[in-house]
Parts: sequence; C-alpha cells; structure tokens
Amino acid sequence: MPNIKSSKKDVLSSKAAYEKNKAAKSALKTTLKKFDAALVAGDKTAAQTAYTQAVKAVDQAVVKGLLHKNNAARKKSSMTLKLNALA
Repeated sequence: MPNIKSSKKDVLSSKAAYEKNKAAKSALKTTLKKFDAALVAGDKTAAQTAYTQAVKAVDQAVVKGLLHKNNAARKKSSMTLKLNALA
C-alpha cells in the first residue's frame, strides 16, 4: 500500500473502476450469450428481441470505453448475418 495520500486514493479509485468495468463486461457477455441461445433455439421473435438488446449493449460498451468501435461494428455485423440466416 502506498504512503502518499494521493497514491492511496489512486489505488482505491482504480479498484473501483476495475470492478465497475468487470461488471459491465460480464453483463455484455451475458447479453451476447442470450442472443446466441435464442439463435440455437431457432425462435425468430426471441432472437429478434435478443438482437436489439445485444446491439444496444454493444453500443453502450463503446460509449463506456469497454469495446473499440471497430470491434463493436464487427460484433454487430456478425449478429446481423446470423439473424438474417435464421429467417
């Protein structure tokens, strides 16, 4: 543990940011897995609703800085192709 007061604060704020990012990444992964599960089930309406939620989650992850915009674009494109192939 650091001795300087500002360094102590940096450690605490860094840990808080780490926990917040970890929770947000976990929620994003869960949303993406729900979309994949809906695809495997073959339910078009469930897949469509899961798709809209997944796209929203990916876009929010970009705003929060969890994903790069190109990575998000690739994920959304992949999801769109999978959803269209289900039809």
